[in-house]
Amino acid sequence: MKAEKELIKFTKRGIYCPQGKFYLDPWYPVEYAIISHGHADHARWGMKRYLCQDDSKAILQHRIGADIKIDSLPYNKSKTINGVKVSFHPAGHVIGSAQIRLEYKGYIVVFTGDYKTQPDFISQPFESVKCHTFITESTFGLPIYNWKTEKELQEELQNWVKTNQANNRTSVFLGYSLGKAQRLMSLLDGCDDIYVHRAIHNLNNAISNSGIKLPKTTLLTADFDKKELQNKIVIMPPGLLGSRLLKRVPNAATAICSGWMQIRGNRRWQSVDAGFAVSDHADWNGLISAVRASEAEQVYVTHGSQAVFSKYLNEIGIKADELITEYGDDKMIEAENESENLETS
Repeated sequence: MKAEKELIKFTKRGIYCPQGKFYLDPWYPVEYAIISHGHADHARWGMKRYLCQDDSKAILQHRIGADIKIDSLPYNKSKTINGVKVSFHPAGHVIGSAQIRLEYKGYIVVFTGDYKTQPDFISQPFESVKCHTFITESTFGLPIYNWKTEKELQEELQNWVKTNQANNRTSVFLGYSLGKAQRLMSLLDGCDDIYVHRAIHNLNNAISNSGIKLPKTTLLTADFDKKELQNKIVIMPPGLLGSRLLKRVPNAATAICSGWMQIRGNRRWQSVDAGFAVSDHADWNGLISAVRASEAEQVYVTHGSQAVFSKYLNEIGIKADELITEYGDDKMIEAENESENLETS
């Protein structure tokens, strides 16, 4: 079984499958990249060929380039590449996000990318996949992180909007254009008119063109009517906090939506009016449940609180090792923010 257990290797360019001759979410240009989802730290420019889940295809073309050479597969349908059986399984992270399952001579590896076990109203729910080796993120791999249900979040966010409206204020939610923005749209749908920044609007169009139905929104144009926007809902990328565009929103009440808001008093966001713990990643219990459900004999823990989470897994009898990657790279996230800023209406 030695050859089978060497189904993946950890290299300077990323996670490599020698038998299949492809990489999983590589961070440097390679010949063939299999991509878990469309966030910038996982889907990068410069690969000669891409393979992704069907719902991610339009997202990658929008973010990386319409002319990239890209193929896609639906969830749970396999493709054999140089003898390695490859399939995508729902990760519950964002639209089109997938765990990548590799099988070679009966040996199975699952690379989760980023994932969330808690169901939401917009992404395909997480699906447990049994394997021999399981590669998990640990962004929120600390016991303090424990998310509310989607219905609880919906009530919390919509009550905040209603309170703002009673005080003649416009509710501005700050969240990344891919994933968080669409999730906020689903949570706020039916509450009132939703206006979105151009970066979100353009991505919504790409997603809709691939056949996915999204809640109704209106583009926030550069010359928006302040009276028309008063007391409504606006969603913007967080990079626009403090921007001239945001300052023009009438009587704006601003809220950051991030899992980091679970820890109160986050100094970085003191300039906002509210913070909501809305995360696209698994919480502590979600991570543990995903690892256990995989029944893996070997677990690798990537970005986030990998030292704490891998230590805990070993303590409960699950063999786990830390894996250093470039996922969750703050520089990549900031670069994504800057690109969104360039699209300011």
